[in-house]
Amino acid sequence: MRKAIPFAFFFLYFAAAAFLVPFLVLYYRQAGFSDVQISLLVGASPLIAMVGAPLWTNLADRSGRHRLIMSLTIVGVIAVALTIPALHALLPVAVLIALYTFLNSPIVALSDSAAMHMLGDQRDHYGRVRLGGTVGWALAAPLAGLLVQANGLHMAFWGFAGFMALALLVSQRLSFVSPAGASPPDHARAGAQILLRNRRWLLFLAMAFVSGCGLAVINSYLFVYLQELNAPASVMGLALTLGTLSELPVLFYADRLLKRMGAFGLLTLGMGMTGVRLLLFAAVSAPAGVLLFQILNGLTFPAVWVAGVSFAYKHAPPGLSATAQGLFSATVFGFGAAAGGLLGGLLLGAAGGRAMYATMGLLVLASLALLAPLGRRLSPAQAELP
Repeated sequence: MRKAIPFAFFFLYFAAAAFLVPFLVLYYRQAGFSDVQISLLVGASPLIAMVGAPLWTNLADRSGRHRLIMSLTIVGVIAVALTIPALHALLPVAVLIALYTFLNSPIVALSDSAAMHMLGDQRDHYGRVRLGGTVGWALAAPLAGLLVQANGLHMAFWGFAGFMALALLVSQRLSFVSPAGASPPDHARAGAQILLRNRRWLLFLAMAFVSGCGLAVINSYLFVYLQELNAPASVMGLALTLGTLSELPVLFYADRLLKRMGAFGLLTLGMGMTGVRLLLFAAVSAPAGVLLFQILNGLTFPAVWVAGVSFAYKHAPPGLSATAQGLFSATVFGFGAAAGGLLGGLLLGAAGGRAMYATMGLLVLASLALLAPLGRRLSPAQAELP
């Protein structure tokens, strides 16, 4: 059961995400928002998540009320999602999207913390548990497309709410750090300061940040680049499917990769392959090339994510596992996604998709060349937290 419950939660949560996330921009356009307004709505989300994830997870660690906080945030995102379709004016939609992002921001970090706690001495099997999310997205995405095509965009919001309601039920079976192990406020603040003073933690977060930048450019502008290559809509959907399926073997064998390479080595692999993937995208001249290199997604996002979850759990001060997970999540999906989205958008507008991918690929690999050797120079004592 210690694997089945978190597997089921990840399955349902990411199935819900598959219903809503790909269709939000279509909803914005249907509501009549301009491209500038849409870009502001999309770009603001990582910044809100950057604030929300550490705030919520630190509150959970300080209070020991992890399950209550997860339940409240899930109920909140369901309520917001069901309200959004009734609105079509920019300001109220922007407020609700901001609220949705703020409430949604800690859910993955909290579930990651619970999964690692429940796995116990089998924490290296986290990848196989997280596999549930990949399977959930892969199965729900085509179902969402069919329902939206047949019934309209409102089905995206209702489908999301339905899967999240099921995820709420499953979340009641997740096991978190016991209340007795909760951190008092002073200890929580001191622990967070310890995290940010540790040189290996800072180096790991710096590499996670650069990886997040590269991944954001890949994910945010993939369809735009495929349009530049005159790809039909069916190819765009196929690109997403191939990228998702490529995660399966990496997540399944993540425990072996962690044992062989360690979390720092796996992050180095994920960061390096992110840079290579960006350069390969820049080199293609037809949509088929993009489809081919989408298979490399399995060595980018899942490698970075599994490495981060493992590293955060191993090196978190006692009682601050969720805080450490939230800090990693905010670095990749907050700071990294916001910076990558902004820089990628500027490059795209100034020079086009090919130059954007080439420039970002070179930046990621140059950063890796600078940062990775620093990790090898740190002594084992510097790698551990006091």
